[in-house]
Order: sequence, then structure tokens, then C-alpha cells
Amino acid sequence: MTAGGDTASGDGLGRELPPESFRVSPFWRLAPSGMRRRWRIFHFFDWIARHFPVDGEKRGLLVVRMDGIGDMVLFRAALDHYAEAFRLPASEITVLGCDSWREIAPRLFQGFRVVTIDEHRFARRPLYRFKTSLMVRRLNARTVAVDSFFRRALMADALAYVSGASEVVMSVPYVSEKTRAEYRYYLSLADRVIDTGAYPDHEIVRHFRFVSTVAGRAITPTPPRIEWRAEALPRPLEKGTYVLFNAGANEPGRRWPTASYVALARALKEKGNVCVFVGFRTAPADDPAFARLLAEPDMVDWRGQTGLARILDLMAGARLVVSNDSGPAHLSIALGRPTVVFVGGGHFGCFVPYPEALSPANARFLFARLDCYHCFWNCTRKVERGASFPCVAEIPVSAALAAAEELLGAGQEGRA
Repeated sequence: MTAGGDTASGDGLGRELPPESFRVSPFWRLAPSGMRRRWRIFHFFDWIARHFPVDGEKRGLLVVRMDGIGDMVLFRAALDHYAEAFRLPASEITVLGCDSWREIAPRLFQGFRVVTIDEHRFARRPLYRFKTSLMVRRLNARTVAVDSFFRRALMADALAYVSGASEVVMSVPYVSEKTRAEYRYYLSLADRVIDTGAYPDHEIVRHFRFVSTVAGRAITPTPPRIEWRAEALPRPLEKGTYVLFNAGANEPGRRWPTASYVALARALKEKGNVCVFVGFRTAPADDPAFARLLAEPDMVDWRGQTGLARILDLMAGARLVVSNDSGPAHLSIALGRPTVVFVGGGHFGCFVPYPEALSPANARFLFARLDCYHCFWNCTRKVERGASFPCVAEIPVSAALAAAEELLGAGQEGRA
């Protein structure tokens, strides 16, 4: 049990691979083997979109970011170096992102153009996919860049494909046997392919290796940092008087147990803090203990009642943020707020914890190391449906309380 990361910072350049690394025969490209049925269905319409005629000269850079909120935050600092690396003004860079963070994109990407899509509909609905592909084609970008390591070929790589850009710059993705042929197809069309490191190198490091390789010089990685002008807090909250809990996560197994949240909230309430819960309405499950907790004085339940921008407002005014491994945890850290994050072992070190050299003083990453780490969230231990994975459940309340008190104490000293 520890509270810090142990992956190396690993700054420097990535390794640009020779073109022949992914070369395929014209016959294979015409009738590729090993593709999933979904690829074959979608690719026909993708091909039409790619060859749709568009007037005018191709210009600018399209940066494909089919990310969750946390992935977007980890990438954001590297984007500031894209203008230098690709030798064009920031105003000619378009970020193609996801609707899940559209609400906050104008404030986080000032100086860049941002276009967002519904990534889930794009992956599942042919008509929406085709209309979106035509929109991307009409952007008429000269260059397209895709640097995500964990990505889906039928999303990020396919969007780069339909853009019809004259120059394609991609990173080497994480490849499984099921997706090997699909990635090979798209990488064979790339002009530059950059290896940003082996699993489980951290995403921040990867983003900076990619842009460093394009720029031709080593650019030092920096941790996420967000400037956010918060709106007035809703009554009766006052800045610096409450602890914010984000008890949600992408799947139930990655959530710290409800009973642990109840115990931690009560302990912090006894020390004079108002406790505010945000996130999905169904997270955590409304078991009797949690329902009783929310009925107590100084417990505020705003789960499912706040948009993403409002959550950032609440984070900016909080004394402390406590979160599962999810997008809001990265937002809170980037805002500079004291943040405790519960980390599981699914792909430990890729997203959290941050490498020691890039871990801000306001962040504490808590985890219970088990011998089954790096299972990619395919838990190898017996887990009841809806229960927390053992690597998350075994993080003790005492460790969380100690980390919270340490950060709260540091905040008091900073105001002294």
C-alpha cells in the first residue's frame, strides 16, 4: 500500500519507424484478411467519405482525440507544442474530440478550433458515422495526427482515414491479435509512424515523446494544468468549506466500495467539513448505509444534477477532492486542488499513478498492490456482480483518511 507512482518519467524522443515496417501488398489492401465483420461493413462507407470531392486547398492540422475526459486532460499540455512541431499557427489546428467534454472544450482549448462528435454513435450507427465522416472530410486538413496508445482502430484510425489528409502521422497503438490486421491497414497508409514506448509507459510521457519526435527535439513533459475561472458556487456552499466526493467510475469494479466512502465521509464530517457528492446518480449504489449518510446534516447529494463545467466550479472551490480513477480525478489534479485518487491495477501506471517526476504535490494516488496487476480490467479473481475489484476494495479507509488529512493540513499551512 503506497501513495505515489513508481513509473519512470521517460522524457525524450520516440522512435520513428521506417516505412517498410507496415508495408502491405496492393492486393492485401484491396482485400485485407483478418478483419472483423464490423470493419468490413463500415469501411465501405468510410471509403466513400474519404474520396468525397471537396473544393479548395488542403490546409491545417487535424488532431484526432477520441478520448475520455481523463485522457483529454493528460494530452492537453502536449498540444501546446503542436504549433511548433508541425510548423503552423495554433489557429490552424483543429482538435477532433468527444461530446463527453464538449461543454468545457472552449475554455480548455482557447486558441484552437475544436469539433466534437458522439463517439458512441460513431462506433455503432452507420448513418451517423457516414454523416460524421463527411463532416471530417470537409475539414480538408493537410495533415492529420493520431498519438493515442490505447485507441480503437474503427474510431481514431478510421477518422484519420476519412479525413483524406495529404500527410498522416500516427503513433504505434496497443495491438491485440483481434485488432492486428485493422491497425496494420491504417498504419500502412501513414507517412510517419512513431513508437512512443512499451506498455505500461505513462500517457503523459507518450504524448510528449510523440510531439518531441515530430519537432525533432526533446520537449520536457509537464503535468496537466488547467486554468479555470469558476462561477459562483450554489448556496449554501462557500469556497474552502467542503470536501467533494466523486464516487463514480466507468464500471462498478473500479469504484472504491460504498462502505469505504461512507466511513471516510463521516470521518471528514466529524472534522468540520461539509461533504458534497457528485457524479452519476447510480454511483455508488444507494444501499441503506449510503442513503442514511446522505440524510445527515452537512451531507449534500448532487449526483446526476451537475454538468461537467459545474463540477469544475465545485472542484475549484473545494478544500479537498476524493475520487475514483476517472476523468474528474484528472481534472481536479490539473486544477491544482488537493486530490486523493483510488487506483486499481487494470493498466497500472498508464494513466494513474502519474510518474513520480510528473506527480504534483497536490495529488495522492492510493493503491493496494496485488500480484494480478495489469489484467486490463479483466479481473482474474472472483468478484460479485457490481462489486469493487479486489485491487480497489483493499485500499483501506485509514490510508485514505491519512492522505486526506495530510492534504488538508498542507492547505491550512498554505493559507497561514
